[in-house]
Amino acid sequence: MRILSWNLLHTGGATLGDVLGLIERQRPDLLLLQEATAAIDGLAKIGGTYHRSLMPGRANGLAAWSAQGFRLLDTLNLPPGLAWDLRPLRSRPGRSRIALVLEFQAIQIANVHLDHGQRSNRRQLRHIAETYPGIGLIMGDFNAVGAARPHGFSDIGPRRITHMARGVVPFRLDRCLSRTLVPMTATALPYGPSDHRPIVIDFPPCADPAIVKDLALGVSS
Repeated sequence: MRILSWNLLHTGGATLGDVLGLIERQRPDLLLLQEATAAIDGLAKIGGTYHRSLMPGRANGLAAWSAQGFRLLDTLNLPPGLAWDLRPLRSRPGRSRIALVLEFQAIQIANVHLDHGQRSNRRQLRHIAETYPGIGLIMGDFNAVGAARPHGFSDIGPRRITHMARGVVPFRLDRCLSRTLVPMTATALPYGPSDHRPIVIDFPPCADPAIVKDLALGVSS
């Protein structure tokens, strides 16, 4: 099972053609996108399941596509960014954000683009984990500097720089947290037209959906 996540950069970033090319080269089972605009909705025409939800008050948001299909569970409202927080100068606190929660191959997965505030994005991660106790993976653009994972989760994403702020300052912002699943490989792909690198996580095939659900919920046989 291969899951790919990419922040497209909504202004002057990756186009539908870039995304289609990435799908052709990488063959993901599930594709998660951040900063996706209406220009990306052409993914709905290539078959499979596609969904895009706007971030409140913006013209871009979170999207997911899979040739195999998935079940949309929720567009979860996240706690707003805190006014008193460590954040970039141009970042505004209090902006609403959502998480796109779906079920794929019996695994609950949250696609996220979290707040720039370092206290805020960690609070948003906790909110996802507490709202969905069975969530197996949280993946996307965390905007987090340093360790950021709720209790019971492991950071399984590639240990590589994934974003160059203003083309100069390197950060590892694009991540994947897992409650139980152990990857075979985790890779950060080369930069394309976006200022974020796509990340790809490969997992072993899921043998039994019931076992996967029980593991995520902490049920032992």
